[in-house]
Amino acid sequence: MNTGIILPVIALVLLTAVVWIRLYVERIRELRQRRIDPQALATSAAAGQTMQRVQASDNFKNLFEVPVLFYALCALLVSAQHDSAFFVVGAWVYVALRYVHSFIHLTYNRVMHRFTVYVLSTVILFVLWGVLAVQVLFSG
Repeated sequence: MNTGIILPVIALVLLTAVVWIRLYVERIRELRQRRIDPQALATSAAAGQTMQRVQASDNFKNLFEVPVLFYALCALLVSAQHDSAFFVVGAWVYVALRYVHSFIHLTYNRVMHRFTVYVLSTVILFVLWGVLAVQVLFSG
């Protein structure tokens, strides 16, 4: 099995797991320190109004928005045995930018830095989808 395109997927899942762990460590710590009743977080709106540290929660949600298209692309490439070097490199660049995005989001959280990285990663993903679409349309 050629694992080239699977490794960036595993790397993105690992990032998601790390953010998830951070989310719950921070959330439990804040609940205990501020003596917040867990029921006060029954909805995302209530949690947003109650919790002070929400970057990890926001970043975790981000990892289930556009990255879904990345997972779909990689699954399609694997199933079609179409994971050329172009797609593998593109996948790694996308994942690297998602790591940078999460780092910014979880640390100093400068919106324009985060936004720039988000746009770059999303453009790369759409280029990968575009190249695949062109290859499929003109393959015969």
